[in-house]
Amino acid sequence: MPEINLDCVGKELQPVNSGWGWKDIALYNIGIGAYDLAHTYENYENGIRVIPTFAVIPPNPCLFGCVEIVGANPMMIVHGEQKIIMRKRPLPFEAQTVTNGKVIELWDKGKGALCRIQTTTKTLEGEPLFDNIFSLFVRGAGGWGGPKGPAPGNEPPARDPDKVIEYQTLPIQHLIYRLTGDINPLHIDPSFAQMAGYQTPILHGLCTFGHVGRAVVEACCGGEDEKLREFEVRFSKEVYPGQKIVTKIWKEGKGKAIITASTDDGRNVITNAAALFDE
Repeated sequence: MPEINLDCVGKELQPVNSGWGWKDIALYNIGIGAYDLAHTYENYENGIRVIPTFAVIPPNPCLFGCVEIVGANPMMIVHGEQKIIMRKRPLPFEAQTVTNGKVIELWDKGKGALCRIQTTTKTLEGEPLFDNIFSLFVRGAGGWGGPKGPAPGNEPPARDPDKVIEYQTLPIQHLIYRLTGDINPLHIDPSFAQMAGYQTPILHGLCTFGHVGRAVVEACCGGEDEKLREFEVRFSKEVYPGQKIVTKIWKEGKGKAIITASTDDGRNVITNAAALFDE
């Protein structure tokens, strides 16, 4: 039998209370490479601007409880996919919130299992802010004959991208980003990273997610954060701190784009990605 709880679908996670202010927003923005005044200065016009991918931060503690519900070895879990759905745009630069979540799907991928968790974050007064769908791949937990799930989709068209945006990460990008709450030693401890099969600590997948999300906002939303409605990606390879992230964007009709991202050494790190946005 695979090392996973096959009855986890429908199980609810413990609610997580959270909150943020302008310093939390500024730290996140800097952690994903946004150093401009609008994203770092608390008194900028109507207040510091909130990049929509910040939506991944408040529900993060839910994932720790999910590991127990899924019943998998934490060392065998990798972050496979991520999606955000914005319910309030723009996000407030300060809020007190509660996040609820549950396991919604479990698929047999042969070499492993893909577990999907959906979370909903609202203000304490009940106003919806955003939803997240975290997809966790559990290595070695497949092969029980369960449903395979749909194909990834979001394949780029056979033409040159409409836009290419390059962002250079800092050699200390992982040290900054982990201060937002993801303190997995994989991203700071060389010995731990080597045990996981990496030469050196790697950049957080959600830090890469933030960099690529910034590129989408720049290319598709004219730099207006509040125009991004949905953003989903598949994590393919790791990024090392100090590498350049090259995002390619194809417009697909009104208000939709297909996205891929690679590092400057040519490895695809984000695939099967898409965004919905206001034009």
